[in-house]
Amino acid sequence: MWDENRVRIVDIAEELGVSTATVSNVIHGKTKKISDKTIKLVQEKLQERGYIPNMAATLLAQNNSRIIGVIINNHRKYEGHLFEDPFIAASINYLSDEIEKNGYFMMLKKAEDIMEIVKFATMWNLDGMVVMSFCEDEYQRLREKIRIPFVVYDGFFENRGRICNVMIDDRDGGRQVGEHFRQLGHKKVLCVSDNKICMDLERYLGLCDGLGFEADFMQIPMKKEEREVFYQEQFDVLCRYSAIFAVSDYYAAELMRFLQCCNIRIPEDISIAGFDGSPLCKQVIPTLTSVKQDGKYRAEMAIQLLIKMRDDPLFSKDVLTKVELVTGESTAAALCG
Repeated sequence: MWDENRVRIVDIAEELGVSTATVSNVIHGKTKKISDKTIKLVQEKLQERGYIPNMAATLLAQNNSRIIGVIINNHRKYEGHLFEDPFIAASINYLSDEIEKNGYFMMLKKAEDIMEIVKFATMWNLDGMVVMSFCEDEYQRLREKIRIPFVVYDGFFENRGRICNVMIDDRDGGRQVGEHFRQLGHKKVLCVSDNKICMDLERYLGLCDGLGFEADFMQIPMKKEEREVFYQEQFDVLCRYSAIFAVSDYYAAELMRFLQCCNIRIPEDISIAGFDGSPLCKQVIPTLTSVKQDGKYRAEMAIQLLIKMRDDPLFSKDVLTKVELVTGESTAAALCG
């Protein structure tokens, strides 16, 4: 295969009797002042000689890089396995398809501090960004430091302008779980989460709405090893409930495995439901009941909003996407007494 170090712009220019600037401009699409005949000659020679341009340099040389950055908070709760999280992995997959479909390139980055994005976005001349999993006050702080348009995935914050936020209806998702538990006759219901703020709080409140009474709440540690010890210590407490709602599929599957190891039958002894509707739901036994998000629609909406923001820097919009409870075997027991 030809290498650009072997086939240089200067070689192409000498063979055609044109300037190196002309060849470079054809490569980078700056052809307004070049005749169609010359453009065709240069393109044919480039193809003939197998010239492969440095794509990074080519993109950065243009006014529009066609690069969309996807930046995700590398929160300590992921313990160094951010991209292995089922919800994160599924989101990246849908975003990758949608970005490519619209003729852009995706650049993926994890960051522990949202201000890292400022240098990253400027250095790569990003056309836009999708930002995920940061805290509510950080998005507005980023907006004040950067001009590049960005869309937030499921942010929980007051949008004061020049940001688009593609949210999911967390409270309604919790409500659907609550209604499902109520229809099954559950009277003792627990919600587990590593926090009781923002989206997780909305999911808990929705659960209570659907149940028609206040469910109990248990805050679990963020670290996996600490959760295992915590569950062992709280085993007797967990067994007091006939149904448990975990605010993520990961936590639901993890808790289900722990209980099964303790000879607790799912769903005969305890019904369990999660949130996200990730592929993990079908990979566990029994299959997991979960609130499904439409990841494809969210990705489509995110990129559409980014394109609008490029055309209008003042454009701002919050979009609330619907969720749907998908029942699995983990809540398929007969009606409770």
